[in-house]
Amino acid sequence: MWLLQCILLCFPLSLALSGWRTPKAPDYAGELHCGLQSFQFTVNLLSQEAESPPALIAWDNQGLLYRLQNDSDCGTWVWQGPGSSVVLEATYGSCYVTEWDSHYIMPIGVEEAGEAGPNVVTKKLLKCPMDLLAQDAPDADQCDSIPVADRLPCAPLPISHRDCEQLGCCYSSKEVNSCYYGNTVTLHCSQEGRFSIAVSRNVTLPPLLLDSVRLAFGNDSGCNPVMTTHNFALFQLPFTSCGTTRRITGDQAVYENELVATRDVKRWSRGSITRDSIFRLRVSCSYSVSSSSLPVNVQVFTLPPPLPEIQPGPLTLELQIAKDNNYSSYYTAGDYPVVKLLRDPIYVEVSILHRTDPYLGLLLHQCWATPSTSPLSQPQWPVLVKGCPYTGDNYQTQLIPVQNAWDLLFPSHHRRFSIFTFSFVDPAVAKQALKGQVYLHCSVSVCQPAEMPSCRVTCPVAD
Repeated sequence: MWLLQCILLCFPLSLALSGWRTPKAPDYAGELHCGLQSFQFTVNLLSQEAESPPALIAWDNQGLLYRLQNDSDCGTWVWQGPGSSVVLEATYGSCYVTEWDSHYIMPIGVEEAGEAGPNVVTKKLLKCPMDLLAQDAPDADQCDSIPVADRLPCAPLPISHRDCEQLGCCYSSKEVNSCYYGNTVTLHCSQEGRFSIAVSRNVTLPPLLLDSVRLAFGNDSGCNPVMTTHNFALFQLPFTSCGTTRRITGDQAVYENELVATRDVKRWSRGSITRDSIFRLRVSCSYSVSSSSLPVNVQVFTLPPPLPEIQPGPLTLELQIAKDNNYSSYYTAGDYPVVKLLRDPIYVEVSILHRTDPYLGLLLHQCWATPSTSPLSQPQWPVLVKGCPYTGDNYQTQLIPVQNAWDLLFPSHHRRFSIFTFSFVDPAVAKQALKGQVYLHCSVSVCQPAEMPSCRVTCPVAD
């Protein structure tokens, strides 16, 4: 993740020369943009009335003064920007940039020609943090799908292609708004302690109703979007407002807030429906408590959806036996009954059928064997107890992981285990084996989401 930091510290300098009345220095306000490798400083200097326009100057690490110009050896470039502005770009390894207190600093001045010769009339200290965070640039389709008229600027111009994308934004050299937000959620954490959150309507399917997106705990007008277009809603708020929470974890202070979207529900006497997407998103900014308030982490992640209500409905499950331990093929209905020698391994798989929800999980509870097709018949032998191998068996069931199975589209829909063949003993005649077939049964449940602890079994379990 990457975060653009922007700080401009201005220090006016008044010159007192013997015998001269010092005129008021012009206010050369400018904008500073900090990138990963360099910064850009834009200032209005050009004037059609001045015969000799002001010039930018800098001091090297020995205190010598230089007029700034294009100098690749020293890592500086100067060119005319939009209107009457001048743009200075300097790399952090420039001859005039030094490191101090976790920042890159560069003192510059504006030199004007006076009656007694050139004088430095204004000094500025350009300051950029050394630890910047880079965000991932949006995919091409998240950028190209936004009409030019609907693009929301992500950063002031001018900005380089690389710096724009490291802000997590889209760049185009063909349009005026060359750095703009993509069709996603983009979070910036400022050094001054503010969230900037841009939400695209296309972050969900179907698209969000942007006028329903709000901060979950913000009720005053200052928590409303500062800008809304057809495609985007932009929120900007300080960490001290709109229900933002703060917690200390180790040496980090973490600030968090949530965005939600209200769903439009249509009601009828016999039920209610909605066609709006569920949207609940949490944003987080982390800062090092011991350093100079620089963000060390930026996170945007959706909260897990609420657990579904338990309702009756069709659910198809399948128990089948594989021909080998790779589960590359299975016995079909015409292959049964399968004949095995005692203590031969049998590879069992239980699966959910006809479901494509990747968040479903299959949870095995009990698996047992009987000598007839009825799961309630006697005698019985436990294979799995509470999802774990029965500990009273000297040839215990082996659980087989499926998380990384290459042949399964939805691994969480499957559970695998192996057992060793046995025969039931006649309860009326000691140690006499029963003839006939052995049937397997399992009781299972389907849970959601599959990655939650409630969908997993850790063995052994307490009886």
